[in-house]
Amino acid sequence: MKIMGLDYGDRRIGVALSDAFGWTAQGLEVIERRREGIELERITALVKEHEVGEIVVGLPKNMNGSIGPRGEICMEFAQTLRDSLCLPVHLWDERLSTVSAERALLEADVSRKKRKQVVDKMAASLILQNYLDSKR
Repeated sequence: MKIMGLDYGDRRIGVALSDAFGWTAQGLEVIERRREGIELERITALVKEHEVGEIVVGLPKNMNGSIGPRGEICMEFAQTLRDSLCLPVHLWDERLSTVSAERALLEADVSRKKRKQVVDKMAASLILQNYLDSKR
């Protein structure tokens, strides 16, 4: 069973997917949120295409561990996924995942234009990999 990781943002959603054994996470794509509801259609198609059995959504917490407005939006999105896909959806602390992804891309000397295209996918991969590692 594969697990999907999502880095939910205002403009884009980074998508990552585990291997069938749940050992490694790989970035899959970035969903552009151009109109309402398109992201749910695309996620549903990816779940079916890749036979996903559960989903992990990054939960942005404040540095003190509290949940702010952005975290509440992610919690609502996770509930929407649960209701529409009838799959287990887990929330995973994503503090600094985008910062880590951005830093890794900078260290790899990736151009600004290219970084913008892949940072959300890479953040989703980090969220999912941390979740997978915690299950071992």
